[in-house]
Amino acid sequence: MSRRRQLGLSLAGGQFISIALFSQIIILAPTCAPAQEPEARIAAHLAAGDFQSAKAIARNAPNQGQHDAWLGQIAAAQARAGSSDEALLTAGEIYDDRARVDALAGVMGRPRGGGTMADFDALIDLITTTIEPTTWDTVGGPGSIAPFPTGVYIDARGLVQEGTAQAPPAGLATLREASAPGGRGGDARRASPLRKVSLPRLERHVRLLQALGRQPTETMQVLAGLERVEYVFVYPECGELVLAGPASDWTLGPEGRVVATASGRPLVRLDDLVVVLRQLMGAADARFGCLITPRQEGLARVQEVLSRPAPALRSGGQRNTWLEQLRGSLGVQDIEVYGLDPTTRAAAVMVEADYRMKLVGMGLEDGTPGLKSYLEMVEVPPPPMSVLRWWFTLDYEAVVADADHLAFAFRGQGLKVLSENELLTAEGERVHTGRSEALNRRFAESFTEHFGDLCDKYPVYAELRNLADLAIVGALVREEGLAERIGWGMTCFGPAGSYAPLRGRAPRQIHTVANCRVIRDGNQVHTLAGVSGGVRIDAAPLVARGAMEIDRYGKVAGRRATAAPENFSLGTWWWD
Repeated sequence: MSRRRQLGLSLAGGQFISIALFSQIIILAPTCAPAQEPEARIAAHLAAGDFQSAKAIARNAPNQGQHDAWLGQIAAAQARAGSSDEALLTAGEIYDDRARVDALAGVMGRPRGGGTMADFDALIDLITTTIEPTTWDTVGGPGSIAPFPTGVYIDARGLVQEGTAQAPPAGLATLREASAPGGRGGDARRASPLRKVSLPRLERHVRLLQALGRQPTETMQVLAGLERVEYVFVYPECGELVLAGPASDWTLGPEGRVVATASGRPLVRLDDLVVVLRQLMGAADARFGCLITPRQEGLARVQEVLSRPAPALRSGGQRNTWLEQLRGSLGVQDIEVYGLDPTTRAAAVMVEADYRMKLVGMGLEDGTPGLKSYLEMVEVPPPPMSVLRWWFTLDYEAVVADADHLAFAFRGQGLKVLSENELLTAEGERVHTGRSEALNRRFAESFTEHFGDLCDKYPVYAELRNLADLAIVGALVREEGLAERIGWGMTCFGPAGSYAPLRGRAPRQIHTVANCRVIRDGNQVHTLAGVSGGVRIDAAPLVARGAMEIDRYGKVAGRRATAAPENFSLGTWWWD
């Protein structure tokens, strides 16, 4: 019985149609039983140049390790035979990213018949017919575009300047039209209450595009329209690590941000994910943030100016002239980004969010209904001159885990603002007090209370919150050993990975902003200049085993069960 079945498979796989050959196999089969083992059958097919039959056997391997090992052997044999295009296709089917990288490296470095490098036609065909088919230049599309700007721009000296609204680049507008709903590649643009994105599958696609010298597609860059990460699901049985949250169609909004069409909130970005993930994977105490700090010599000059009798500032022109003199005396403030590469988009987001928070506090940028600036809160008599510190930090009610730590949910708005009053010596030296006076504390609490409305009005705050969510993701991957649990080597997105996020100029300095409020008919002037602070993202305390809240009612586990990945095709890395 077994001989007949093996013979039938050999006939079907090898397409033997000769009666003489059929007879010869029947006669020899009893004397070479080991040849019927899968490894030997694959070797026989490879020796005969029958790669498709060898792949058919590998695809039915009893486990993932054997599947990947056999496909690696087949890819190498194809490359040796000069079929580099087909070898790339075979390597692309390998599940384990470390084995896939090794196979791709061997294929990419092998010359094609005739001495020229592989032309990758087969791989190009695979990618352009499975990943956003309507967006490639072969069908009139412009390819992938990754807008770097945020609401500020940085000149060649590293000086941060306020940006202006720009029309979407023509190429991106064309790509948006090519990706409109209705086509096979347009499904990601449909709104979804809970979209799931597999990081290992996404990494596979990005790596295949790298083999072609291409950047990730627009859909990959915005994680299939993901607006916020609300859940992390782990599936060790099939090697999946999934981010889930609401998703939307997207467009290019003001200041060059990619935002959700309906809500106007920015989407989670692939570059930010990789940058934050690499930082959080580095150490148990990994954190990141930024500081915007007035210079001591500038603060000393301001002290000297403010020690003089205040001029009568009865008109707007008088106030503006005096404020310009004050700004000039303080000069520029220094920017420090720590934990993240300062040339990345994520770094620019942190600096801009902190800068604009201070503009709101100074009354130079509008808040939202119910949120007053610090200057508006000042009462008579005004407080003495001091350096105010306002900074963003994490604000989650809890990270919730199921009993098996295979599903995690984030609860809370993500960020809040804290405050401190610093004493200022005559020499401009700042002295930390560890205390926040009532007025200063009221502003920080009010900003935190209205943070959701501010995210709607100013997308940069929602972008900063996305970075906070990604910090929780990275800390979970590190503390829970999630990559190890699913067998993911992170060869593209990890700390030593091959993916290179876009880079810009590092922000180093920013112009001082100052404002004042005239109190009691011009007799008293309260000035606000040189506010310090920054952003501090430290996710470790939230994901410690003792800190996480256990879901005892099964809600998070239930979400995980309904979000489980299916056996999708090679072209699928997200689903609803």
